Amino acid sequence: MFSAKRLKLARYRRKLSGKRLAEIADLTPITISKAENGHQPDDATIVKIAKALNYPLDFFYLEDPELLETKAVSFRSLKKMSAAERNASLAAGSNGIALYDWIDQRFNLPTPDLIDLSKERERPETAARLLRQHWGLGDRPIGNLLKLYESKGIRILSLSENTPHVDAYSFWHSDKPYIFLNQQKTAERSNFDSAHELAHLVLHFHAARESAPIEDAEKQADQFASAFLMPEADVKSTLGLTHSAAQIIKAKNRWKVSAMALATRLHGLNMISDWIYRSLIIELGKRGYRRGEPIGVERESSIVLEKVLTALWKNGLTRKDIASDLNLPWEEVETLIFDLSGHLPPRPQKPNLSVVN
Repeated sequence: MFSAKRLKLARYRRKLSGKRLAEIADLTPITISKAENGHQPDDATIVKIAKALNYPLDFFYLEDPELLETKAVSFRSLKKMSAAERNASLAAGSNGIALYDWIDQRFNLPTPDLIDLSKERERPETAARLLRQHWGLGDRPIGNLLKLYESKGIRILSLSENTPHVDAYSFWHSDKPYIFLNQQKTAERSNFDSAHELAHLVLHFHAARESAPIEDAEKQADQFASAFLMPEADVKSTLGLTHSAAQIIKAKNRWKVSAMALATRLHGLNMISDWIYRSLIIELGKRGYRRGEPIGVERESSIVLEKVLTALWKNGLTRKDIASDLNLPWEEVETLIFDLSGHLPPRPQKPNLSVVN
């Protein structure tokens, strides 16, 4: 049976209105509307829809997908997002769930090891310290953030939306935590975004409860991220008297954060005065650190997905095979996996997949 929800998902991913899809598919808007409202279209209509959306025909005959709701996802800039951006991002989330369901059938992934810190949401710095203690991190800088998250059972996926309004988002689904990261940002910004989303997972989404007001939740997540990435004890033992942008730029790589984020952390810890903080922000802006990170760190990507792809490639599964199994266009898979397949050989030598456990 044709799935109306899958039609909506594919249309959202293509950022098309129903009217525009109808024009591309040479159908009437009424036909598209009826199909999305549960009326079963004829075979010829379905073929036109699939071709217009460039999705496999079989995709539309699978069981209804897990459609995410806006209220279940942590969008940082929801008010700035267009409906098309929001829907495309939510649809990517649904495809990400499908991808990990597929991976779960073939590999044993780490069990989630997050704790419910919702009672500490008014004290984000304390929450960050408690999670660090739970994970045995102490006060040391974290080497590879995404590797750490994945070792704790968080599913990390990329979200290659070319928009400044979708930095990252997170959600829980079937007791599994997900974080999606926009790859258009600097590596430092992405690191902070990942810690911000980690905050949402432990402060605002865990278990059934009332969520904090959006503005409060975002502020709490920023404070948590700053404390989680730059522990007070380590910052104070590493940096003494700080008064120049050059000192900030030199020190920031220790915590793999932006120069602006480090300056803000120092100010928050009362290590620099208001006047020095304002001077540093102005000087960093002049050096290009407001819009980017001229001297940056290496971007991280998913370790789990890289290992999964490598194993699949070695066992003979190609891009085409994976896309066919998922009934997704390969480019939709690619946007979720940090473009990792580009680093693997295009034609594996072994013919059959035998990885199950």
